[in-house]
Amino acid sequence: MIGLISATAAGAAARDRLAAAWPDRTRVYEGPVGDAVRRAFAECEQLVCFLAAGAVVRIVGPLLADKASDPGVVCVDEAGRFAVPLAGGHGGGANELARAVGEVLGAEPVVTTATDAADLPGLDTLGLPVEGDVAGVSRALLDGEPVALRAEVPWPLPPLPVGAEGAYTIRLTDRLVGAAPGEVVLRPPSLVVGVGASSGVPAEEVLGLVETALREAGLSARSLAEVATVDAKAEEPGIVEAARRLGVPLVTYPAGELAGIEVPNPSDAPLAAVGTPSVAEAAALLRGGELLVPKRKSERVDGTPAMATCAVVRRPGRGRLAVVGLGPGARDLLTPRAKAELRRAAVLVGLDQYVDQIRDLLRPGTRVLESGLGAEEERARTAVEEARKGQAVALIGSGDAGVYAMASPALAEASDDIDVVGVPGVTAALAAAAILGAPLGHDHVSISLSDLHTPWEVIERRVRAAAEADIVVTFYNPRSRGRDWQLPKALAILAEHRAPATPVGVVRNASRPDESSRLTTLGALDPATVDMMTVVTVGNTATREIAGRMVTPRGYRWQSGREGAA
Repeated sequence: MIGLISATAAGAAARDRLAAAWPDRTRVYEGPVGDAVRRAFAECEQLVCFLAAGAVVRIVGPLLADKASDPGVVCVDEAGRFAVPLAGGHGGGANELARAVGEVLGAEPVVTTATDAADLPGLDTLGLPVEGDVAGVSRALLDGEPVALRAEVPWPLPPLPVGAEGAYTIRLTDRLVGAAPGEVVLRPPSLVVGVGASSGVPAEEVLGLVETALREAGLSARSLAEVATVDAKAEEPGIVEAARRLGVPLVTYPAGELAGIEVPNPSDAPLAAVGTPSVAEAAALLRGGELLVPKRKSERVDGTPAMATCAVVRRPGRGRLAVVGLGPGARDLLTPRAKAELRRAAVLVGLDQYVDQIRDLLRPGTRVLESGLGAEEERARTAVEEARKGQAVALIGSGDAGVYAMASPALAEASDDIDVVGVPGVTAALAAAAILGAPLGHDHVSISLSDLHTPWEVIERRVRAAAEADIVVTFYNPRSRGRDWQLPKALAILAEHRAPATPVGVVRNASRPDESSRLTTLGALDPATVDMMTVVTVGNTATREIAGRMVTPRGYRWQSGREGAA
């Protein structure tokens, strides 16, 4: 929850705008300002104070305890011009909160945290447990000193300007090691513990077994990702409580699935009890990985039979591939989610001219793999290969990456050994439609006239189907120097079913500085004025030009009545 505090009418107006934008995330605190701030500090994860910075500092100063647990505090001036993170920039999320407040209020976020100001990811903001000399290594990154990355476990990290060996090191490991001087240790969640247990097993017995197994194997409990067991034990109190104390989720699998996993130590006891010859080893191995600790039993001081077993598996780090649509070209049509993925990617793969559009958004240390026109399949393979190495990869395309762009070839190459995220973008058809008016107000279809990847016979069949169905058509890739007959042929097919006066919209370089657009008709369009940078939208039999705009009615009765009255 975000606490909102103000002292004046101007501050209250800005406060209320924020509360209206985030009704489920905010709580307004009334009363004397000091008391309100102190109550919000105790009750909320974050605060936005519409007060003077000095006043907020004096109030919250005595309340600050630890940057890992203190709430994030943002101060906004009463004119709503600036949003300043005062405390908890990283740990409390105040830096991101200031940016979000800025988007709502039109305020400028004033972020002074060194790594954020230098556009470097903070080592304590990577979502991984961190140990060691965070301040020293961060300072070395900021100063451009040599910092080496020792990744003992592949993991999709954001870009970091690392390379040569020096006095500073970032070590990515699940081993039970301490941080050396000048070293930061990052703990990836790479370990899975499989647990089997008898009914009524005490949580202390399960917890002691797991902690002992990890410690004796030289593995860090901070890299534990989950506890896994059989469905029949999903509500076993001792296992549930042990997972809770370890701070990880409990994942369960059907006995039939576990029975199909080959393990080194099967047993008749679990087969008779729950229907699988292995619980601990099979549950840990079900999603793949390396068995580091074979099944071992708990030890009881009173000599009674052990009630718990466990096994430990290291799962390989899964690379991450984000397929990002950049939109039609204008920076303000690039979505916030796309920007976030570009900043998160350690490796960027894309067409050189698209890379140039967003190069300034990339963080220092991002590795860029760019190529020219005609290398789509090669780029897709490269992006997938990099993700399989455990990298965080962004593969970019114009418009929406899933529409005549890079998502299809990339997903054809990808298997289930990597995580794939799709980031939608504003397509050329939508960008052109917004310029023309509302040509896509009813059913519509997009058809590429390029026969480089699709036989013309297939394209022609699709154009004819759209013509017969009276569907608005947007033509992509309508005409090039080497393909000058396809557009006239497609228009002729449409003309068999639509009048010469049917509105047609022609938009070139939608949303870009040299954008141009015009309305014409099916009978008057000159294909020679169209090129590969153009989108051509042909209306259906109901499409009209109204006040210089291309409009396709949605088919409401009132619309039909208006047309009849006209």
